Amino acid sequence: MTKENVILVNENDEQIGLMEKIEAHEKALLHRAFSVFILNDKGELMLQQRALHKYHSPGLWTNTCCSHQRDGESNISAGKRRLQEEMGFVTELAEAVSFIYKAPFDNGLTEHEYDHVMVGTYNDEPTINPDEVASWKWMDVQAVKEDIAANPDEYTAWFKIIFDKFYEHIKVDI
Repeated sequence: MTKENVILVNENDEQIGLMEKIEAHEKALLHRAFSVFILNDKGELMLQQRALHKYHSPGLWTNTCCSHQRDGESNISAGKRRLQEEMGFVTELAEAVSFIYKAPFDNGLTEHEYDHVMVGTYNDEPTINPDEVASWKWMDVQAVKEDIAANPDEYTAWFKIIFDKFYEHIKVDI
C-alpha cells in the first residue's frame, strides 16, 4: 500500500513541503485539504456517513466528501477525483470559501487543515464506495443546521465548523 502524502502549507496556503498523512496528523501540522458540498435542485445537501473503520470520526455524518489534494493537483481536480472515489459520480464544482481549523481527536491525531470548500449540484443517487462511506442521504440545508445544533456528536468537527461559520457560502443559486 502506497503512503499518502499531504501538502504542508503556511497560513497563506503556500506550500512548504510534503509529509505522510498520518505523520502530519500526529504532529498537528497545517496542511491543505478540501470539503465538497453537493446540493440538488430542491436545495437539499447530500450528506455521507463516514465508514465505520475510518481512523478518525468513524460513523459520523459529514459533507458529501472531503480529502487532501495531491502534490500539483488543483482544488477542483482533487474535489472531482475524490467525489468519484467516495460517491461514484463527478459534477462541476466551484470554490466557495477557505479557512483554517484545528480539531484534536480522542485517538491522539489532530486535523489542522487549510480547508477549501467547494460546491456543486447533482440530482441522482450516488454509488457509494463502502471502503469510504457507510451511508448517505439528502437533507434540507436548514434541517441540517438544526440537527447539528440538536445532535452535535453525530457530525464531524470540520462539518460543524463550516455550518457555523460559512453557512451562507454553501448555498447554491438554483
